[in-house]
Amino acid sequence: MNGKLRGAAITALVSLPLCAAVTMQSVALAGPQAGAVRADWTSFGGDSDEQHYSPLAQVNSGNVGKLGLAWYYDIDTFDSYTQPLEVNGIVYFAVGLSVVHALDARTGKLLWRYDPDVASQPEAKTRMRAGWGTRGIAYKDGLVYTATREGRLIAVDAKTGKPRWSVQTLDEAEHGYITGPPWVAGDKVVVGFGGADYSPTRGYVTAYDAKTGKKAWRWYVVPGDPAKGFENKAMEAAAKTWTGEWWKFGGGGTVWHAMAYDAKYDRIYLGTGNGWPWNQKIRSPGGGDNLYLASIVALDVKTGEYVWHYQVNPENSHDFNDAMDIELADVMIGGRMRSVLLHAPKNGFFYALDRETGKFISAGEFAKQNWAKRIDPETGRPEIKPEAQYPDGKPFLMYPFPNGAHGIQAMSYSPKTGLSYIPVMEGARVFTDPANLKDWTYKPGMFVNTGLGAPPPSIKIPPSTSKLVAWDVANNRIAWSIPQVGVFNGGTMATGGNLVFQGQNDGSFNAYAADTGRKLWAYPVQNGVLAAPISYAVGGRQYVTIITGFRSSFANTPNWDYTQQRRRVLTFAVGANKRLPKADFVDLPIQDDPAFTVDPDKARIGAGVYNTSCVICHGVGMAAGGAAPDLRKSAVPLDGESFASVVHGGALMARGMPSFAILKPEELEGLRHYIRQRARETRPKPR
Repeated sequence: MNGKLRGAAITALVSLPLCAAVTMQSVALAGPQAGAVRADWTSFGGDSDEQHYSPLAQVNSGNVGKLGLAWYYDIDTFDSYTQPLEVNGIVYFAVGLSVVHALDARTGKLLWRYDPDVASQPEAKTRMRAGWGTRGIAYKDGLVYTATREGRLIAVDAKTGKPRWSVQTLDEAEHGYITGPPWVAGDKVVVGFGGADYSPTRGYVTAYDAKTGKKAWRWYVVPGDPAKGFENKAMEAAAKTWTGEWWKFGGGGTVWHAMAYDAKYDRIYLGTGNGWPWNQKIRSPGGGDNLYLASIVALDVKTGEYVWHYQVNPENSHDFNDAMDIELADVMIGGRMRSVLLHAPKNGFFYALDRETGKFISAGEFAKQNWAKRIDPETGRPEIKPEAQYPDGKPFLMYPFPNGAHGIQAMSYSPKTGLSYIPVMEGARVFTDPANLKDWTYKPGMFVNTGLGAPPPSIKIPPSTSKLVAWDVANNRIAWSIPQVGVFNGGTMATGGNLVFQGQNDGSFNAYAADTGRKLWAYPVQNGVLAAPISYAVGGRQYVTIITGFRSSFANTPNWDYTQQRRRVLTFAVGANKRLPKADFVDLPIQDDPAFTVDPDKARIGAGVYNTSCVICHGVGMAAGGAAPDLRKSAVPLDGESFASVVHGGALMARGMPSFAILKPEELEGLRHYIRQRARETRPKPR
């Protein structure tokens, strides 16, 4: 890393008067919680509305300049892209392979730690895709729920950390894995899974009794083989929107992240995923909407029966999905109060839907996009540009890129301002058909299979950018926007104190005025941040907690080296003054063995393997972005036996490195030659 992060807390960036602290009891709320102030953070988005909003206002735009570090807790993990919960004075979080921690919310003292030992599970070797950790957990009535990579849903006693029950939920998903949080819905806990970028997968969600773990119901996202019959009328109707033999590809549609429980209607809303493969010409060659891909689907919580759906992206040949936040709010629109579902998915449009009926209310562009002419204001269907479907293999440079205009970094919504705060990315990707479109076959194992072709080298992709956007929900427009550094920044949290908090990839944790976007406070946290913060009150004092950790498929500036990251829980309060230890980062040298002779033919084989799988964690061009070690700087590839034990044998599975047992000896050797080739090509030239 270039340079050092120096200094203690950066105080207020603008001169502000110090207002008297607003007591938590003085905060007024609208809607069903009127007269009460939620002090805990019990769900992924705070409560069942999932707004990533805290009504607390003891920390506010007048005194946020006095916010200081109250405590920190160092985490021994390979991945901390996760969000905590807080209940009754205890902070709960899971990191890495779903290792759950409980900390005292006032002091940061570890109370207990539960490790589900994922790496030792037989299913783990085939389900540990891409090195991801977990993004969150759930809580209800003294139980903490965590879902593991290889498919278990586990209930853990919140007081003791002892497991109470465990079920295997991927019994019908051979190629699935879980990285998202479970979701509490009434007396049930619901879980989905991911995997529809890699191999034939049919998405579904499963509900279990929250107390006992007994299976209550299962709902499939896409129809299966018609010859075997349909599970329900919703699947029968969906089958009419598919063509060809889609079931041989699984169809996709995995629900790998966002859901929300609506207590008002006793429904759970699902954000469904992309099709597999991405290219519809392969999975459904005659076209069709391909329900219920890329949709918001409402299910009855008691029965699991379909209630309504809204398909955000019919056809969907672009990896668009709806795994991003589903947030619930009561909003005054057109002169009347509406129960609204808020959603800003990958495709660059912000959607408002009627929660009771699923009817489209509005959609507007919050980020750069060029795939649609507009969203029809009457039907809610997108008018897709013909060139966006890359017809006849003609390449199309599309905005947004597959990371999305908004990814899974949480957005937030403030009922006080009526604004939604979105971490936005603006980047492009070339979409084109593969040369062997009619005879396309997938590569089994842990490899991304998109059904796309290689982009022509003549097409240059502009640099990607990022910004923080405040979206006016009632008026369907951008209220304010501020540019940000890099591409990938952290999730947001809004508070009753007219604040929006967000961590960034440059190592700063920031607070903005929620109404104007004015930057009010920043703190150097010694690491990039992707997770969203939370806020809660214990003993009459408001705290703000964030977990640091950064991962990307691209090198950044500053670049957070995987082996040197300061993955921590950081908690702040007004008047606190604890300091972080000094952080010295070094630029690790590229490793080499002069006796190693690169064979170009072997390196070519290795490049094919690397760029279809390893690139996701170890970085584009082999320049790592914090998700995994930089292989050019690792000594492991220099020794063939050690390299095979890690890559083929799974020696580092407990640290998030999958076992690629499917690789042939010549592919393993090819990777070693490609790593040495790239190390020498990118080694700094002597001065």
